[in-house]
Amino acid sequence: MNSAPRRVRVRAPELIGKGGWLNTGGKQYTLADLRGRIVILDFWTFCCINCLHVLDELRELEEKHRDTVVIIGVHSPKFVHEAEHGAVVDAVERYGVEHPVLDDPELATWKQYAVRAWPTLVVIDPEGYVVAQHAGEGHAHAIARLVEELEEEHAAKDTLRRGDGPYVAPEPEPTTLRFPGKALLLPSGTFLVSDTTRHQLVELAADGETVVRRIGSGLRGLSDGPADAAAFSEPQGLALLDEGAVVVADTVNHALRRLDLATGEVTTLAGTGTQWWQGSPTSGPAREVDLSSPWDVAVFGGRVWIAMAGVHQLWTYDPETATVAVAAGTTNEGLVDGPGGEAWFAQPSGLAVSADGERLWLADSETSALRWVDRDGAVHTAVGTGLFDFGHRDGAAEQALLQHPLGVTALPDGSVAVSDTYNHALRRYDPATGEVTTLATDLREPSDAVLVGEEIVVVESARHRLTRLRLPEEAVQVASVAHRTQRAATEVAPGRLRLDVVFQAPAGQKLDTRYGPSTRLLVSSTPPELLLRGEGAGTDLARELELNPSVSEGVLHVSAMAASCDDDPANEYPACHVHQQDWGVPVRVTEGGADRLPLVLAGMDAE
Repeated sequence: MNSAPRRVRVRAPELIGKGGWLNTGGKQYTLADLRGRIVILDFWTFCCINCLHVLDELRELEEKHRDTVVIIGVHSPKFVHEAEHGAVVDAVERYGVEHPVLDDPELATWKQYAVRAWPTLVVIDPEGYVVAQHAGEGHAHAIARLVEELEEEHAAKDTLRRGDGPYVAPEPEPTTLRFPGKALLLPSGTFLVSDTTRHQLVELAADGETVVRRIGSGLRGLSDGPADAAAFSEPQGLALLDEGAVVVADTVNHALRRLDLATGEVTTLAGTGTQWWQGSPTSGPAREVDLSSPWDVAVFGGRVWIAMAGVHQLWTYDPETATVAVAAGTTNEGLVDGPGGEAWFAQPSGLAVSADGERLWLADSETSALRWVDRDGAVHTAVGTGLFDFGHRDGAAEQALLQHPLGVTALPDGSVAVSDTYNHALRRYDPATGEVTTLATDLREPSDAVLVGEEIVVVESARHRLTRLRLPEEAVQVASVAHRTQRAATEVAPGRLRLDVVFQAPAGQKLDTRYGPSTRLLVSSTPPELLLRGEGAGTDLARELELNPSVSEGVLHVSAMAASCDDDPANEYPACHVHQQDWGVPVRVTEGGADRLPLVLAGMDAE
């Protein structure tokens, strides 16, 4: 009989969340209630594209091990809006979360588990001990293998309890639209709307309410064909390719689709249905290149520009050659301007071409920024300062604040309207004056808007409708509010700081060194003066940093990647997996602070 594998085990802290439990039929749970089950905690927040990727990664495991595994989403907000209970309820339905969710607006459980990044997965064995922690994406295969080991081990010990889990599905709501994402005014005067949660496109009459037709079966999937048979997965952005066709950002399918307006026929233009990973091709025949969560599309300079939220880049699709290519962004998450190849973005989610065709406006959601690309491909920022500052403040653009905007709409006078999603507002930036104003408030998670004559029609995503507004003559007066993310800063000592990214290859796998180093580490800081030494790229997951004693606080930006493959010499083509995560770690430099910063990519920190 095989002995159970030796693992580091730590007693799991209790699950605490002031917002209570969702998807449980009103029942509240403790860890004791879950004893005997394998529990996977998914620390997520609904603004985070990597968290949404992990939700999709876990679906197969959740289905396959439904009688032994309980996945619990621990919702841990970054933005102020995400701490609102109603917003979490909406997000759980919007993204098809089919497991219990603990709403933890004060990050109590996040702190108890010493989590440092969204998303983080923690595995708890049937006896209530933490046996693994994984940050970032790409860990589903490793967790599936660990689950199988735990099932075998605890079945043998008679400590495994099988049966139905605590998930209780909410009642569906009979609205015409359900969390619509984007809208497009068609040449006929009707509206095409991405009905995101129902995996469909809906054409509405000019009144914005009457359904003309639905495109898509309504079942999550990736299949071409006529309107009633084609399948999407959480579609978002829409743009006219020509008078007779629309290009669709089919977000969770990692694809671009084409809708023939006359026939309703849907075909695939770009993407393979597989998510792009580091090392995948970044250009080539469109149907052969992986994409990553395309969120919006716009035709600019003869090409379809793609807000590739999943990798913090802008890509383009060329209809003439049927090819795709990266246009801007490095895949690093942050706010850096400059030539396209050097710029940093953070989940670009909305695109619009200026009235004169000279600028591509961009809603960069995670930096709460309004940015633009010029005809030469260079990137500029109009409003926004970085990943951790947000709020609702009008006035001069350099000090104005937005909160996770998802949409932009070019106005005829050269200004731009911003769907300021988490502020529930429509904002306006005027390049001529450099001023930011508020056009409307009391919207509910506006995610896009389209201009119709003298009116603007807003996609009120969380009210499941289009809302028609007159463009006001005067701005709405709003009290200024400024926020920083509420994550606690890590106290670190000035001078030498050892950064350790902890990575243990999953059981049965080893680091893939066939083609050179299998790990990558990139470090930078905000402000740049925080780091005296240690910034830049390298292949070692441990690095010695030197912190500037004259800078009291800042953020360390750490991006890590590791590739592991099946450890079987007899297998000529082993299955390989990429694990990756970006951390933004707020730090406070203080005497007596820590001289080591461990970040767990996969495994347990033994020190």
